[in-house]
Amino acid sequence: MRAKYFGFILVLMLAGALCPARSRAQGTLQDYQRASQFLPDKLARIVSFGEVTPHWIEESSRFWYRKVGPSGKEFLLVDAAKPLREPAFDHARLAAALSTAARREYKATELPFDTFDFADGGKSIHFESDQIRWNCSLVDYVCKRDSAAERFRWESRSPDGKWSAYVRNFNLYLRYPATGQEVQLTRDGEKSWDYATGLPGLRTMVEQGTQDVQQPPAVFWSPDSRKLVTYRLDSRNAGRFNSLQYVPPDQMRPKAFTYTYPLAGEILPTAQLIIFDVASGKRTDVDAAPLDVYYYGGPGVTWSKDGKKFQYEWVERGYKSAGLRQVDAATGSVRELMTETAEPRVDTYNTLSRVVSDGGEVLWSSDRDGWMHLYLYDGKTGQVKNQVTHGNWAVHSISYVDEKARQVYFLAGGREAGEDPYLTHLYRVNLDGSGLQLLTPENANHTVSFSPDGKYFVDSYSRPDLPGGSVLRSASTGAEIEKLEQADMRALSAMGWKSPEPFHGKGADGTTEVYGLIWRPTNFNSSKTYPVVEQVYTGPHAYFVPKTLARSVGDQQMLAELGFIVVMVDGRGTTGRSRDFHNYSYRNLGGAFEDHVALIKQMAAKYPYMDLTRVGIYGTSAGGYGSAHAILVHPEFYKVCVSISGDHDPRLDKAVWNEDFQGYPVDKSYVDDSNLTLASHLQGHLLLVHGDVDDNVNPVETMQFVNALMKANKDFDMLFVPNMFHGEGGNLYLLRRRWDYFVKYLLGVTPPKDFVIPPAAPAGN
Repeated sequence: MRAKYFGFILVLMLAGALCPARSRAQGTLQDYQRASQFLPDKLARIVSFGEVTPHWIEESSRFWYRKVGPSGKEFLLVDAAKPLREPAFDHARLAAALSTAARREYKATELPFDTFDFADGGKSIHFESDQIRWNCSLVDYVCKRDSAAERFRWESRSPDGKWSAYVRNFNLYLRYPATGQEVQLTRDGEKSWDYATGLPGLRTMVEQGTQDVQQPPAVFWSPDSRKLVTYRLDSRNAGRFNSLQYVPPDQMRPKAFTYTYPLAGEILPTAQLIIFDVASGKRTDVDAAPLDVYYYGGPGVTWSKDGKKFQYEWVERGYKSAGLRQVDAATGSVRELMTETAEPRVDTYNTLSRVVSDGGEVLWSSDRDGWMHLYLYDGKTGQVKNQVTHGNWAVHSISYVDEKARQVYFLAGGREAGEDPYLTHLYRVNLDGSGLQLLTPENANHTVSFSPDGKYFVDSYSRPDLPGGSVLRSASTGAEIEKLEQADMRALSAMGWKSPEPFHGKGADGTTEVYGLIWRPTNFNSSKTYPVVEQVYTGPHAYFVPKTLARSVGDQQMLAELGFIVVMVDGRGTTGRSRDFHNYSYRNLGGAFEDHVALIKQMAAKYPYMDLTRVGIYGTSAGGYGSAHAILVHPEFYKVCVSISGDHDPRLDKAVWNEDFQGYPVDKSYVDDSNLTLASHLQGHLLLVHGDVDDNVNPVETMQFVNALMKANKDFDMLFVPNMFHGEGGNLYLLRRRWDYFVKYLLGVTPPKDFVIPPAAPAGN
């Protein structure tokens, strides 16, 4: 009997030696503590990603940027023409001056603002801190509260500074600050049919504590300050949502709010464009039908340099047609500069446009040949003059147009052989389509910012697996002029961090190349097996797998530290690739996950330590919908889901997004792709998270899903969060609860009791 028992134990021991051990020891207190070190605020104290966001100073070749790293926060000034790089001001003296004026202590490395404006020819700066506007002299370093700027917070100043526009009682007014003279431009404004205000969101109402919110007027001044364009917004017949703020900070009773939120297929608000002559107050209505307004805000316009005309984009409901119109500012007459028509839709989320020669020509992007490319239109005839870019690659953005040289600079991906097709490079091409030139050759993702005169640009580049930096370059040659910042990952590497691994394979169709990323814990052991967690977002308006170093370190790495392999995938239906790749999700928002499952299986085939019997998924917004949808349609694959702020039913979500990607008019696909329709399919563990004051995706979507799950007699978990807008918003409690859910149901261990994620300490502490 003993021999038989011993033999059984021996078999078990041999099996353990031959098979990788499951990572059951993970999810411990030490893992949670290590994961906490990857919070973004903490990373900023120990690493530098080398990225630079330049703020160009007026029309000069000078700019400032903010540097954040182990030594704290610093503002640097660069003169590209010299070149010169130095502190933008004396940080210690400014901190002392502000401490005196504000009667609280500030450190030179922790100034209480992230952006500022130079004034008085660079002799002072303006900035805002705690909703107080400050003016600080850089000559004698004295800071004073800028009461005038605070008084004009809800006003729009003309370019020459002589006039200020504002809204009172639904009407538009002008003030001449020099004398206090007030001019009432409109008199018939009323609630929900008012002038110069866009649709306010619930968040604005909550933050101001009232239904009647204050907001800057929606006015567009001509360059010479002689005219302005605004609109009258008619939302009288548009649908509303009601929300309760259950735990307002200033009272025990909940607060009720109502806000305009048109759903797919409903009546939309409209905006009638209007021109006002400032000197005379003369009103001229633009001679065109009012524009549809799908979401918060309102339409926008762009003035010509001479102030005699302006342009605006329009979109036909259903997204089958879009274009650009030009308006004569003196008469209000309108002419079509160009029109784009496409089936099944015009990709307005990614359409680029730039008026050239004050409307003589128009640059416009279109995927009509199968890829997003630039076209040059004749602004007088509306006809295409020539296609500017060609090939099986996609233009992502227009960076600068040199009208004198007749050249356009743009970012594009997929042109360079052997690279991830999502990585963007800067190119230049003549407007006639000749002379294409690559200006940023490094195999990395490049983002650029041009000086106003087009002579220089700042290039920040990296990959998830390549620390890069930022350099100042010559626009004419692309040659490097000066290194600005370099990524410094030494502290992170000392913690055992290794960069995530880019991975690509075939989609569910067996032919389409699909790309993703893999994160591993810093204490990774290939002899163990690990559950897999996918972070998902399948919104068709963009692509989401990180392509830069800075975006690839943080949330996914934190989760990996708990004992998971974390992955992300961009499957068919998202952007950045071909027209067919993108339109795969049209009227098919729920059909994107076959590619995700296919690629994760290929990852596991290469790396057997990925345990596909234990797969989880989470996401926010469209990712909240997508994660829940994935566990419903692939219950055999996904076993645990955390769905945050999910738009679970396209019939209850914003018209602007769903009519574009799910189609118009509303049809059966809206029902088929709804998570409500599939609630009975739930088999795994599901945690739903939503905030009570979410105005991007109203909590009614989650509550309708909850109702469907209850009717289907399904068990699930839920966190309904007071005072939470869209997404977790940095809420460390919710982050910990998300960790706990995967640790409990994928690792099968009890999470550390009452663990509190410690926030980052100030620099220097």
